[in-house]
Order: sequence, then structure tokens, then C-alpha cells
Amino acid sequence: MTFSIVARSADGKALGVAVASKFLGVGAAVPAALAEVGAVATQSYANLAYRPQALALLGTGVAATETVRALIAGDAGPVEHRQVGVVGPEGPGATFTGEQCHDWAGGAAGDGYAIQGNMLAGPDVVGDMEKAWLAGADHTRLAYRLLAALRAGDLAGGDRRGRQSAALLVVAKGMGYGGTSDVWVDLRVDDHPDPVAELGRLLEMHSLYFEFPDPATLLPLTGELADEVAALLAAAGHTGPDLDESLASWAGVANLEMRIVAGSIDPLVLAELRSSGGAAG
Repeated sequence: MTFSIVARSADGKALGVAVASKFLGVGAAVPAALAEVGAVATQSYANLAYRPQALALLGTGVAATETVRALIAGDAGPVEHRQVGVVGPEGPGATFTGEQCHDWAGGAAGDGYAIQGNMLAGPDVVGDMEKAWLAGADHTRLAYRLLAALRAGDLAGGDRRGRQSAALLVVAKGMGYGGTSDVWVDLRVDDHPDPVAELGRLLEMHSLYFEFPDPATLLPLTGELADEVAALLAAAGHTGPDLDESLASWAGVANLEMRIVAGSIDPLVLAELRSSGGAAG
């Protein structure tokens, strides 16, 4: 009924889950992750207790493979219908598919990832997801690599019943809003005719609004550029003796405060300022 990938970034700092299903609000049931501990996806007659149980085991140093074994061994319910994937802060991921999961059902796992799905169009869903994951080794942002793998599964047929929801959860120490949270990305498409595509659109928006700017791309706020920015800000009613303060005030209204760096301007902020003519609200 669902296909997912649970994985760790190449540098080991981020952990996450991407999932899609013909199921309402799949993001509320399947994924869980904890920074520097691990990530888990529970599906196919999902046992939601697997989420805290898996993270608790991983948090004590139990490897992903042993964690999956412990989850299945301790489950008093219909394990033959269960499916689960787990990844820890190091080592290979692990996946389990009960022998009575609806066809086609199966999974694949390797260093830092586990992919699983049930009631799929065929084995190519998992196979193409794995190929996409392995081909994305150069991705520096885990969320985009996970999404690429999920999209590959969707294009291969995904859930054979159709499309409805998708979700993306990524955690990393201090990478949440304002550096005050470890939840880097938490996006859900609960009911949509093309949920994976919609998830991609939301991720692009999330990157704009909630990621820190790339220091290498920052433009010095001096000379003609400073004059242009000041004029645009004035048109929006954000004026004052300090250009940095005026820009920060505008950015707060435009929800771009994460991208403000004193003395400079992020090209993405500049593009938004120019496109809006200085308007915000």
C-alpha cells in the first residue's frame, strides 16, 4: 500500500524518510526520525509503536539490522503483514517484509539506506528507487536525494492502487528553524492527485524560506546594489538610516529572515525583492 526510503546523508549528519501511498495522510503514520540516532518507516498494517521502539533501540547503539529483528520479535500482532525499514547513524540499513504483505512487496538495503514497498506495480518500483538513490551520491542535501528516489518509484508505477499522499522528514542537529530545532524538513501532502510532484514543489519553497544562505553566494551590500535595495525597500515602506535593519524588517514580513546576513544580501532574497517590487505581506 506504500513505498518508502529511509536513509542517511553521505556525511552521516542527516537522517530521513520519504514515503508515498494511496492512503490519506501517510506522513502521519509511516515516518519517524531523531537526529544523530536514526530513522524508521513502518507500513503495511503499520505498527506505529515501531517508531519510538526503533529510535529507542538505535539510541542505545543497537544496529539497524538487530533493531528490525527486535521489532519483529516483540510484535504480538500480524508480523506476516508488516513492513519496516530502519537506518542508524552508521552502518547498513535494514528492511523487513512480511510474507503475507500484498503483492508486489519487497525491499532493498545497503550502506545507509533501506527501501521497501507493498502493493506495488512491480519490483521495478523498489529497483528504480535504489538506482536513483545510489546515483545521487553527489547530492549534498538529503531531502533532495530522498525525493529523487521517491520520484523514481512513483514513475515506475508506485502504489498500484494509485496516488494520494506523500511525506518527507529529515533531521540533523541544529538544522531546524533558526537553529533551535533538529527537524530540518517536515513536509506532508495529505490528499493530492499527484502528491510526489506536490512534495517537490513544497520542498523548493521550504529551501527558500527555511534554509540558511550559501556564504559563497552572498553579495556585498554596497554601491549601486545597496542603492537599488534601499529604493526597493523604500517602495515597500521599509526605510531608515540602517540598510541592514530595513532589509531585515522587510525579510521578516516576507518570511525570509533565515537568509539575512548583515552587510550582504542573498541572491535569492534579492530576486524575491526585485520580483515583488519591494512589496511584502
